[in-house]
Amino acid sequence: MKKLVSQLTLGAAAACAFLATVPAHALNGKPAVDRDTVVFAIGKEIGNLDGQVAATGDSQRYGWQMYDTLYAFDRKGNVQPSVATDVKISPDGLQYTFTLRKGVKFHNGDALTAADVKYSMERILKPETKSTRRPYFVNLVESTETSGDHTVTFKLKRADGAFLNKIAGYLLLVPKKYTESLPTPEAFSKAPIGSGPYKFVEQRIGQSLTFERFDGYWGKKPGIKKLVFRSIPEAASRVNALMSGEVDVIDYVAPVDVKRLKATKGLLVKSVPAGSPLAVRLYSNVEGQPLAKREVRLALNHGLDSAAIIKNVLHGVGAPMTSYISASYPYGVDKTLKPYKYDPALAKKLLSQAGYPQGFQTEMYCSSDNPKELCEAIAAYWSTIGVRTSVKVIDYAAWSRLNNTHKSGPMTVMQFSNAIYDPIHPISGAASKDGTWSDYSNPEVEKLIAQADAETDRAKRDQLFQKIGRTLHEDGHAVLLTELYYTFAQDSGLDWEPQHGSGYYNLKEVRWK
Repeated sequence: MKKLVSQLTLGAAAACAFLATVPAHALNGKPAVDRDTVVFAIGKEIGNLDGQVAATGDSQRYGWQMYDTLYAFDRKGNVQPSVATDVKISPDGLQYTFTLRKGVKFHNGDALTAADVKYSMERILKPETKSTRRPYFVNLVESTETSGDHTVTFKLKRADGAFLNKIAGYLLLVPKKYTESLPTPEAFSKAPIGSGPYKFVEQRIGQSLTFERFDGYWGKKPGIKKLVFRSIPEAASRVNALMSGEVDVIDYVAPVDVKRLKATKGLLVKSVPAGSPLAVRLYSNVEGQPLAKREVRLALNHGLDSAAIIKNVLHGVGAPMTSYISASYPYGVDKTLKPYKYDPALAKKLLSQAGYPQGFQTEMYCSSDNPKELCEAIAAYWSTIGVRTSVKVIDYAAWSRLNNTHKSGPMTVMQFSNAIYDPIHPISGAASKDGTWSDYSNPEVEKLIAQADAETDRAKRDQLFQKIGRTLHEDGHAVLLTELYYTFAQDSGLDWEPQHGSGYYNLKEVRWK
């Protein structure tokens, strides 16, 4: 472990040396373009501008800028009225009737009506649209009905306590008349229209995406006239662009750069919780294998010093986890739970009880999206308790294909993004027997998930998810590494607070001071 930490220290020194060579910066209230413009450098390319089709990572960057939803999330992740002014839920939880705000317009001037809401849901459900949101609604929504221009009702096949969160996170509204006039579903992504605070201007693939303020927006107008997303994949190049005054704000600041940038005059560095657990996904449903045994899974957790990894590998950017349900969720968090104690002796004892007194040999996939040092540190800790782990680092795209099709076993480092601020998202996706990113099954958890799925009372959902979190903790469902944080750096003259507890970028109220 000392050798690894030494290597990391050298890496930090090299990063500082790089930053020292950056040209003199033009920060502290000096915009890259002008005070009507914000240039935001992003580390990941935006590939598809159809908010109903794009993968979550794409829409997280531009979705809230361009599109509206019936209900939306506040800064803490609570749902609140947006295009809809209120909702009435039937006693059996099978009907949601929304009253729409009057005077809402799309970017082309068309009025937003109930017909557009109905069309937006039905477009998502059509297989030919190829919507990534379809799985969240196709087995849930029975029909969508309208009454006049300002009332729309969704009839469900079953009660779903997270339906309002799904509406806020996934039902981006598009104009029926305009979208139907296009020759193909794909054509919309070339010239998209929404009703959000910014309207699309142009996209230069691999370079930039430009928006203008929509002065016809029904809500509070942004404090700038133009928003430019500039694609800069390399973290060091994004830092360079910020320091030289080419951009005003950057995302995905590498942990190794945080301390240096915080000490830079004219800069603000903000690390915010993403509401996402970073953990080792365990393929525990393969009978006869070590990970199928609870004692082994618990041994892997007790054999890892997550606090030291956060400090030495992630440079303090993170927080120990107590459950697979992130501490930044607005409900479902058991605050009495404690992180697994680092206890190598206990870990060895548990391995012996499981029938592996000498440990065992295993493999772990690590995508290029994670620091290689993180995976190496995990393997180094486990080696001290007898678990000899071969780390297989592969490109993110290749890893994603494997991880999405249950082929990243026997274990892999995985992040689970928060898209709807409801714990059912990570739990059903990564801790249920039918989860897309789960190879784990626990009858007690399945029973609790079914109860939570149908429960609409928030207080009761809170208690159910707390119980799920405790059950998963006691069963060693995954190896908990850290609460994931996103770190941004910006000109100190820019007034902007990143969204907490989510991967979504909220630039609705950004302005120059």
